[in-house]
Amino acid sequence: MPAPRQIFLAVIGTGGVGKCFLNQVQEIAGRLSQNAQAPIYLSLILLARSSKVLRHANYAPIKLSSWESDLSASSAGPLSPSEIADYLAAAPSKVVLVDNTSNQDVADAYPLFLKKGISVVTPNKKGFSGSYSLWQAIYGAAANGHGAGGYVFHESSVGAGLPVLSTLKELVETGDEVRRIEGVFSGTMSFLFNSFQPVAGGGGKFSAEVKKAKDLGFTEPDPRDDLNGLDVARKLTILARLSGLPIENPTSFPVQSLIPKELESVATGDEFLARLPEFDADMDKIKAEAEKEGKVVRFVGSIDVPSKQVKVGLEKFDHSHPIAALKGSDNIINFYTKRYGDKPLIIQGAGAGGDVTAMGVSGDLFKVLRLIH
Repeated sequence: MPAPRQIFLAVIGTGGVGKCFLNQVQEIAGRLSQNAQAPIYLSLILLARSSKVLRHANYAPIKLSSWESDLSASSAGPLSPSEIADYLAAAPSKVVLVDNTSNQDVADAYPLFLKKGISVVTPNKKGFSGSYSLWQAIYGAAANGHGAGGYVFHESSVGAGLPVLSTLKELVETGDEVRRIEGVFSGTMSFLFNSFQPVAGGGGKFSAEVKKAKDLGFTEPDPRDDLNGLDVARKLTILARLSGLPIENPTSFPVQSLIPKELESVATGDEFLARLPEFDADMDKIKAEAEKEGKVVRFVGSIDVPSKQVKVGLEKFDHSHPIAALKGSDNIINFYTKRYGDKPLIIQGAGAGGDVTAMGVSGDLFKVLRLIH
């Protein structure tokens, strides 16, 4: 019978996703410890947010039931990623670092963590969609890349809890030929265009739909962070790289921004929303053109693997197309491959939200637990 195992967890980031993840881990840890065949004891040994950190010099576990109040009560200031790496590398058991931030400095340190044998699980897109050299350094160090260090998984960096990366990986590994990937990769953009131009007709003014999306919490605090298309470009960069294309960064291919030039430099998100109605006529024109052709307009990302073309922006779709029929803030990713022919393999569902993103992170944690001994 396998011996019981002790695995240490370190968590950076306690915002929306971080909080949901820690709630899920509390339940998962209880279950794993009760496994009569091969119990795993998960212990949280470090918890960090931008302003402070909670840890013990002797690696004593942090209580999952009271982490919030214990972290608030901590008087220890923040640690740099290299200080965190040193602390974790000296731990008496294997460590999994869970980065629930979107912080570039933490992402830059992934190769360092991995080389020290610390596995990394994260929804943070920055490490996998930034410079190609960082991508190479991460997978050059990881045991599931070309290195001998820790393992790295980032399923939720593209589709929250949807199995997008694992599906693509399996297609590639089993020898299928991925020809084209196309989809709606942003819950915000999905909601926005499904209400701006519903298949059934109608829909409001673009500026009104942006305001509605913000009021419902679908956009970033400044909606320009969604409308510039960069979030989708980051996801496309990750998928393109996993498909074998050496994309340099998310700005090295065409990305259509929906921010009017005149509003790019206004001081605040509120001012942007106040002035956006001045530009509704431009979007009305695009909508009318699509209607004339019996189509709807959607904000999509696409990768054409043979021609190495990647692009993000508005495209028109027939009403019968799966992308046109999307509801609410769902994401849809279509894989056109040699095996699947003209009918793509489709993954569809909620592509944003704390619980489903944390589920993707928890799923990656299980992948690491199966691999480390």
